[in-house]
This record gives sequence, C-alpha cells and structure tokens, in this order.
Amino acid sequence: MTDAAVLGRLLADTASGDQRAFRELYNATSAHLFAVLIRILERRDWAEEALQDCYLKVWQKAEQYAPDKGAPLTWLQTIARYRALDLLRAKRPEIGMPEEDEAPPMTFADGQAVDPEARAVEGEGMGRLTECLDELAPDPRRSVLLAYYEGYTHPELATVLKAPLGTVKSWVRRGLAQLRDCLDA
Repeated sequence: MTDAAVLGRLLADTASGDQRAFRELYNATSAHLFAVLIRILERRDWAEEALQDCYLKVWQKAEQYAPDKGAPLTWLQTIARYRALDLLRAKRPEIGMPEEDEAPPMTFADGQAVDPEARAVEGEGMGRLTECLDELAPDPRRSVLLAYYEGYTHPELATVLKAPLGTVKSWVRRGLAQLRDCLDA
C-alpha cells in the first residue's frame, strides 16, 4: 500500500486528467478496494463490476477529494462501499436475517479462491475493527453491521429489527461514532 501523501498527489494529478497518475493510483489501491468489495458482495463477478464502476467514478470525480476531510484511501473505500451497497440493493433478493452470532459467509458464488495478496490486504486492520465492534452494545453493533455489510437501509433495519425508525437511526449514528472513537484511540 502506498502512503497517504503519494495517494493524495495521485488523486490530484488524476483530477487534472493525468492518465499515468490514474494508472498508478489504480495499481496502488485496486487490490485493497477489491478485497473490500469481495467482503461486502461475496461474489467475484459483482466485485469486479463494482471495482470497474468505482474507478470510473474516481476518474470522473477525483477533483472532489478534499485532503482536509480524510485520507485518500478512506475516500476511495467510501466510493467502493457505496457502489457495493448500490449493487446489493439492485441485485439481491430479499434475504433472511442472519443470527446475531453468525459470521457472514466467506465463500464466493463462482467458487474461485481469493488472491493471497488481496486476502492479506483485507485482513489489515480487521482485528482492531473487530475489537471495536465487540465494544458496542448488541443493538448498535447489529444495526451497523447490517447497514454497512449487508446494505440495509434505515427503514429496512427498522422492519428487520422490529424497532422504531428513529431508534434504529440513533443506534447506527451512535454505533458509528463509538467505532470512530475506538479506531482513533
């Protein structure tokens, strides 16, 4: 992975239409974003589609990156996550609610194994994130996981969790704030 200063420079150069910088940005970050997309979508073909869409969006919107609002990789991950969630909403059938203690499956629909480098990149920081998630109360933890890993909207969460919409929004908002504080510590 390339450091934030280099990624920031590559994004700035990409914003000015530099194709070489865009290619370098892709080479430096695509394995990480692909791992994020695989984790969310659990299907290699969907992850590949989403990755292509992400980089199209990066090429078109690179000038919108604001270094004072976050790290370049965070900005890229946000684009990837939103694209994955959009794709899930468009393609997924109504699925049953996972049990609270069930981990999401890590198999792929096409039966292909994950590239070891991509798996290693994905694993970076997951231990810390898991620790921080474990510190959340059950309802906020479940709300955050369903919203950000399964793509549930607030109204869908309210239905699935059998809780008022305002309560669900509070669980997600407070859960994210606690995660941010924990990860920053």
